Amino acid sequence: MIFIGCDHGGYELKMEIYNYVKGEMRLDITDMGCFSKDSVDYPDIAEVVAKSVLEKNGVGILICGTGVGISIAANKINGVRCALCSEEYSARMTRKHNDANILALGGRTTGVELAKSIVNTFLTTGFEGGRHQKRVDKISSLEKNSSL
Repeated sequence: MIFIGCDHGGYELKMEIYNYVKGEMRLDITDMGCFSKDSVDYPDIAEVVAKSVLEKNGVGILICGTGVGISIAANKINGVRCALCSEEYSARMTRKHNDANILALGGRTTGVELAKSIVNTFLTTGFEGGRHQKRVDKISSLEKNSSL
């Protein structure tokens, strides 16, 4: 299952990506908001998408103006590995090596066609496991042991 969400700065790109994933890629995708260009707080959307990704063992796509704020917020949820990607190589490698479960994009910094290509790469690339699993496990351990 794929979950997508955005704040007002990512609304237009979210709609393009939603239609691309549903229409051209023919994948199931659930829109978690926002549903207009009205101002919303990106941490709220990041939380809803992140929790859905974890509960359903899915993947997510988050979009705000730059992708930075929403990715920071998503990464505060234990179990989330959200990567802000601005090109296909990073999207491919974060899936292969980091088992990222959420992709972040900048609605005001990434063109539609490039964003579609990044999304396609992210959604069609799998985790390699092997030596990378140890590193992902260490990330999980950091979450569990962080008490500051």
